[in-house]
Amino acid sequence: MNITTPMPRQHRQGPGKSGRALPRGRQASDADHEALRAILRPDAGQLEFGRRDLLIEYLHLINDAKGHLPASLLVALSEAMRLPLAEVFETATFYAHFRVVEGDEPAQVTLRICDSLSCCMAGADMLAQQLEDLGGTRVERAPCMGQCDRAPCAVYGKNVIAPASVETLQAAHAQKAVAPVLPNYKSLAVYRAQGGYGVLTKLRSGELTREALVAEIEVAGLRGMGGAGFPTARKWRAVLEQPKPRLLAVNGDEGEPGTLKDRWFLETDPHGFLEGMLIAAFLIEAETAYLYLRDEYPALHVVISEELKALKAAGLLGDVQVELRRGAGAYICGEESAMLESIEGKRGLPRQKPPFPFQVGLWGRPTLINNVETLYWVPQIADKGAAWWQGHGRNGGKGLRSYSVSGRVRNPGVKLAPAGVTITELIEEYCGGMLPGHSFMAYLPGGASGGILPASLNNIPLDFGQLEKYGCFIGSAAVIVLSDQDDVKGAALNLMKFFRHESCGQCTPCRVGTEKAVELMAQPTWDEPLLRDLAQVMRDASICGLGQAAPNPLLSVLERFR
Repeated sequence: MNITTPMPRQHRQGPGKSGRALPRGRQASDADHEALRAILRPDAGQLEFGRRDLLIEYLHLINDAKGHLPASLLVALSEAMRLPLAEVFETATFYAHFRVVEGDEPAQVTLRICDSLSCCMAGADMLAQQLEDLGGTRVERAPCMGQCDRAPCAVYGKNVIAPASVETLQAAHAQKAVAPVLPNYKSLAVYRAQGGYGVLTKLRSGELTREALVAEIEVAGLRGMGGAGFPTARKWRAVLEQPKPRLLAVNGDEGEPGTLKDRWFLETDPHGFLEGMLIAAFLIEAETAYLYLRDEYPALHVVISEELKALKAAGLLGDVQVELRRGAGAYICGEESAMLESIEGKRGLPRQKPPFPFQVGLWGRPTLINNVETLYWVPQIADKGAAWWQGHGRNGGKGLRSYSVSGRVRNPGVKLAPAGVTITELIEEYCGGMLPGHSFMAYLPGGASGGILPASLNNIPLDFGQLEKYGCFIGSAAVIVLSDQDDVKGAALNLMKFFRHESCGQCTPCRVGTEKAVELMAQPTWDEPLLRDLAQVMRDASICGLGQAAPNPLLSVLERFR
């Protein structure tokens, strides 16, 4: 990283007709540049001011050091990177985990308490009320943090505490326990001892050809597990037909309330995923692979960083450069084109399509985008064969699915089950049944945007293409179970508040529609004709899936819970 002191101001601004220097708006002082250098110096050699795409990484480093973003340091950063100050500020203010502060303010630890559906069902509202005044700490309500199976969840600094209580959070505050707690995961040595990286080695040596790999994945029928369910082999072929250079972008930004499967894979078996990522990079001959991981998983950033170093030391990275990027609290960046914008160091605003990312992706290059879970299954299918994958399934489904289950069940968590299980089978066979004193009333089959179904529709296979005729979809298989002690109308309102908070604001139907829907749904009596009209406009005119899918819970209540 080349951190240089900007040239003296008399050389940076020309004189006016009177011979006096013209005012230039905000300017950073020499002290501001010194402070910026002190914060960024530990990463010298990895970050370069000439790279526009690293703006968000710089913002993270400043935020980590200060607990917020001092406006004076943003001015210094814009001068050092030679970016318009407006670009730096608009990026910094777009992401929820950044807070721009004017003037001097003591560094504060931020305590975020989840207010999404599963956590609210577990008492997050009361928890937040009891901790409103925690000296020297900024307490915030925040959307889903991917810990729905351990609800309610809170994050103190970078320390994820789940399930959280007043006592555990007060103890963390007293001990200043802000560092992430690392999971007990399968190491590189253990993974290799179990045959790990064997498929990658065969592919690189030519023992396994690219075409044979794609054919095996095609026969298996592996589909994208991020939510859209697009056939993986077809996506690979589409990218391979594009000219080089090509890039790989991995979507690890699972922000859908109820979703925690990617976190589970990375916490338990990170190299299962990393081998899949390196296989995909080799397949398309990508010179660089970008792994975009949500900021709500601070421990996993440490894990992946360390394991990438281990892979490099073992010579397993090959010619691929892997760049780990942090999100910054924006659900919209789970949308593939918004993620690309964020990787480029900009606001996460979805792009218009076409062109599609496989044609015009990162910096205009053909880009393969795969989800963490999708890549996790690649080496397993390549090693065990398509027949092994096809041998799993139930009720017409094929393969395995990782169902993220939360809510009113005895044993929530990620459940590896045959694709196509029903909600009854999932609850009874994999979750130990309902919680004592709770009767099954309703469920969300696909997270916040997947709609809500009554318990009477308990025999639908939970798989791609099975739920659409009921106005729902499986998405990332985030299953939230509601009981007779829950208010389905209140649940739908909670979900709409989430979409209101997470709308990027780029298009009017979503930005204004979610706001108006919350106002109408908060009324004692719903204005059904107006809500239906509003939902139709949002579905028809929103740019991306957030606005298009946001009305699904609302419409589910109107259709099935009158």
